[in-house]
Amino acid sequence: MDAPSPSKASPPRRPSGERDPERTRAAILAAATEEFTAHGLNGARVDEIARRSGVNKRMIYYYFGDKDGLYLAVLEEIYADIRNAEIRLHLADRDPVDAMRELVAFTWNYFIEHPEFLSLLGTENLHRARYLRTSKKIRELHSPLVGIIGQLLARGAQEKVFRPGVDPVQLYIDIASLGFFYMSNRFTLSTIFGRDLGTAEALAERGRHIEEVVLGYLRP
Repeated sequence: MDAPSPSKASPPRRPSGERDPERTRAAILAAATEEFTAHGLNGARVDEIARRSGVNKRMIYYYFGDKDGLYLAVLEEIYADIRNAEIRLHLADRDPVDAMRELVAFTWNYFIEHPEFLSLLGTENLHRARYLRTSKKIRELHSPLVGIIGQLLARGAQEKVFRPGVDPVQLYIDIASLGFFYMSNRFTLSTIFGRDLGTAEALAERGRHIEEVVLGYLRP
């Protein structure tokens, strides 16, 4: 009798007992976000993610393939969260100056309220965006924001409240970096300058400063 011919590997089967796929996936991503934030990519452990999420490891591998796939999914999730929150501001419908002020304030407060976002960006930059470059979603997530900023700049220039010729990508990098650098380095900066830069008063002062810098640059 002839031996059976080899067949292609079949895709992994969904582990039995799963009743709510969306909730399970969300629990895994939440636990993975905590683990990658605390320990980075190399230090994170799938066993700990399974423990935090209450989901067995087989389920994690079923959804995300391996630890690298899970890490990329976490990156995509945190970017989607901030982009969706920006869209809910409805900036395109607002007065250009008010909308830009709102975007600056939102970005700053988001950094304060979501330290995991800053931590994970720091981790991915240590890896030179090796994982993010493989994402098929990331550029789609950023395109709407750049378009909205471009519309605000164009309307503002037309109404003579903004200077003309501002690159929306460069402007967003300015807005993000003025907050990102402060939040990522506030402990060393506090030590160097002998001021606690993490108090509520210091954070509020920094937020006002960022608004003044950005809107001052945009004035014609």
